[in-house]
Parts: sequence; structure tokens; C-alpha cells
Amino acid sequence: MGSVFDIPEKELRIRELDKESQREGFWNEPDKARAILQEQSRLKEIVGNWKGQKDSLADLGVLCEIASEDADDRAREEIQNEIERLTASLRDVELKLMLGSEQDSMNAIMSIHAGAGGTEAQDWAEMLLRMYLRWAERRNFVATIIDYVPGDEAGVKSVTWTLRGAYAFGYAKAEIGIHRLVRISPFDAGARRHTSFASVFVYPEVDDRIVIEIDEKDLRIDTFRSSGAGGQHVNKTDSAVRITHLPTGIVVQCQNERSQHKNKAMAMKYLQSRLYEMKLDEQNEKLQEINKTKKGIAWGSQIRSYVLHPYKLIKDHRTNLESGNANKVLDGDIDAFIEAYLIQFSAQR
Repeated sequence: MGSVFDIPEKELRIRELDKESQREGFWNEPDKARAILQEQSRLKEIVGNWKGQKDSLADLGVLCEIASEDADDRAREEIQNEIERLTASLRDVELKLMLGSEQDSMNAIMSIHAGAGGTEAQDWAEMLLRMYLRWAERRNFVATIIDYVPGDEAGVKSVTWTLRGAYAFGYAKAEIGIHRLVRISPFDAGARRHTSFASVFVYPEVDDRIVIEIDEKDLRIDTFRSSGAGGQHVNKTDSAVRITHLPTGIVVQCQNERSQHKNKAMAMKYLQSRLYEMKLDEQNEKLQEINKTKKGIAWGSQIRSYVLHPYKLIKDHRTNLESGNANKVLDGDIDAFIEAYLIQFSAQR
């Protein structure tokens, strides 16, 4: 895929997508139609932003001439405001330039797994879940939990959700790794300091642009009763579905839907995403950086530390970016960490 600034190429692609969207029977394949419209919207946004910035720069040039000729203080103030606006806009374009691969523009599937440590780690995993759901809300992403395994006393052992929105995978991939929490334990009667770990994984959600062949003979499908919240229904029917891909040993499950059929369909989509990611790891050199990140995931090799005692500090160990406002970060304000990682990731690439 070319640069985000290949405007003529993108305009040609938009025209192709426009013709496709007007084709008779376009909505006969809803998933494919939605993928086409999503790509069309993304490209139109890029081209529209570029043209808008070009016009703004031209207007800025006119303002500079007026201020230079007339020594107009008001014009100088307008110039300063416009420079600040353009700087913020160009930063957004810069980030999208770093998200140039086909996978970056896809939706994502995210999961959190509590580390060793029982209730402490499970409570930390739930705190991370809340952080990401709040972050998704801030970015106008749509997050839908598809699998939730509650902790023994509190928190969550593991949780998986879909994340839908523009460049969802591109942004979320910055969170892959081990997250470490240091705090006074609310579960320790002696009020001692504890360290907890949780791992975060992110996969690009496969859509109709990607074809992943799965042989039914390679699957073991089990049904079971949902272990999460869901009222009386989940206690009466084995609606949850677990799928094991025998050749690779990958296990996925879904228990969000009341219908076993819908849970199976979502679990298959999750499996396709896992197999697609494995295929990329093996064949696509463009994702070598992601592979290195994921191979480095192990207890003690955390990407970020969240210290709540004896002081409050959030530190990303990859970029050395720090924040003393732990409450704000845990409430979903993590874009600064994501942007710093993407800038570093792009520079290394």
C-alpha cells in the first residue's frame, strides 16, 4: 500500500469504489458492501483532509501578506490561530501516515489475560478493561465484549472484545504486551504493596477483503453454559461455543450472544483473525516489528508500568513517556502513549 499522500492513486480508487457501490445487487453481500463503504469513507477522508489543508495553507499565505503590508495585529492573531489548527491537523495526518498498512485500517479484536496472582491480577485485568472501554468511547470506537471469564472473587480472568472504528487495529496494536500494576492491595488485610501483571493481545479483525480457508475437519466444537453475566437464560442452555483449531492448537470462544448459532459465527470470525495474524507472522515481512513485540511478551518484560503507591506514575518502558496523572490515564486517556509508540515504531521501521 502506498503513502497516505498518494492522492491521485487514492482518487482513482475512490472512483472505482463509487462504481462498485452503485452496482445492482451491491447489498446482496452485506459484509462485503460494508467493507467497501468503510474503505471508501477512509479514502475520502484522506483526500478531503489533504485538499482542505492545501486550501488552508493558501489562505494562510494571503493572511501573511496582509499582516506584512499593513502591520495588522488582528491578522497576526488569526495567523497564529490558524498555524495552531493546521499543526494539530497535520499531526493527525502524520499518525495516519504511520498507519499505512492494510491491517492498520481494519477493525480489531482485543483480549486481556490476568497473570499469576489470583484475585489481585484478576482485579487489575478488569481495571485495564475499563480503561480500554473508556478509551474506545473517547475515540468513538464501538466495543463489544464477546467472551468474559470472571475472576474467582473479583475482576476477570480473561476477556475478549471487538473494537470497530477507523484505524482501530492501527491504534490498538500499540497496547500489545504486558501491563504491570503496583499498588496497596484492597484485598490484603495487612495493606501491603502488591505487583500485578496482565497481558494484552490485539488482532486485526478479518473482513471480506481477506480469505482464510478453514477445513471443518480441523475443528473441534464444544458448547457450554456461559460463565458471565446474562440472566437466567445462560443458566438453562449451552449457548456458549468453544472452537479448537486442531492443526495449530488455537482455542477461541464466544458467549456474548444468546443464540448458539451467533456465538459460533463470532467464534469463527475470531478464529479467522487469529489464523490470519499467524499467516502474517509467517509470510509478511511488513509485520516483523509486531512479531518482535509479541515474542518479547513474558512476565518481567512489561511495556508499561502503572504505579499507584508510594507515588503515582504511569511509564511506558518502550518510549520512556511518563504521566503523573494516573487517574486520568486509567480513565482511558492513553492517546499520548499510543502516539509516542507509533512515532517510535515508524522511525524504527
